[in-house]
Amino acid sequence: MKVGKACVADVMLMWTLVVALVFTHKAYLNMEFNPSDHPRASTIFLSKSQTDVREKRKSLFINHHPPGQIARKYSSCSTIFLDDSTVSQPNLKYTIKCVALAIYYHIKNRDPDGRMLLDIFDENLHPLSKSEVPPDYDKHNPEQKQIYRFVRTLFSAAQLTAECAIVTLVYLERLLTYAEIDICPANWKRIVLGAILLASKVWDDQAVWNVDYCQILKDITVEDMNELERQFLELLQFNINVPSSVYAKYYFDLRSLAEANNLSFPLEPLSRERAHKLEAISRLCEDKYKDLRRSARKRSASADNLTLPRWSPAIIS
Repeated sequence: MKVGKACVADVMLMWTLVVALVFTHKAYLNMEFNPSDHPRASTIFLSKSQTDVREKRKSLFINHHPPGQIARKYSSCSTIFLDDSTVSQPNLKYTIKCVALAIYYHIKNRDPDGRMLLDIFDENLHPLSKSEVPPDYDKHNPEQKQIYRFVRTLFSAAQLTAECAIVTLVYLERLLTYAEIDICPANWKRIVLGAILLASKVWDDQAVWNVDYCQILKDITVEDMNELERQFLELLQFNINVPSSVYAKYYFDLRSLAEANNLSFPLEPLSRERAHKLEAISRLCEDKYKDLRRSARKRSASADNLTLPRWSPAIIS
């Protein structure tokens, strides 16, 4: 009887381990294919925008209209044109424009069947202003300019950085993936607000307090902001880490989105002062790389791996 109970206990333990391994593997796969966690997974906003970009190009080709390209500046032997946006210091205005465009494509090309709408993000249940919410508030997609004005107002009033805008988009896509929800006309403002609130606290050195957002959005209460932040964090499973590789991927995908939509970053001639600055930065990076290589050589050298040249006597016949 005791042997039978022991066998049953062993079988139950084995099944528990199998279930645990399955869930762990599933979680790993979800993380691997989640663009906000894994650097190799393609961003959601870029894939959602490609459908519209292809349709625009097809329409222009059918109607024989040349694409309305913005007059580009090309470098020559005497003048080199560069934009002032880098992965470490993005251009604030154009980064916000690109993030607004990414949010626009998220809303426009959302799942047609519709996914769950959480109450905390529903603008009808938690309005951002005292003005009456129109009955068809969840029917009409916002224009890109409307999204840009909303984001720009928050960033300008709170004096947030361009890096914070990129992290905002990372948190937004992480929320949509983790919580399995869509961003739509009924919830886009509160989702964007929650992402900005969290990104400003995690990324910026001088975080903006919740009460400060109440000064920007006059009709919202501190209690509402606190609850929005709490539920946003819970839906993210408190995963607020943004690896540098993921950040860089989002930055360059935003640049690709801008280029595909004729939203060019401003180009300026390379001045002598900026050329010297770039040269100094390049020299500094090169010196750091040399130091890393030198230290790597010292660490890798050992008596076991040390090989000395062998001399053999020459036989002359």
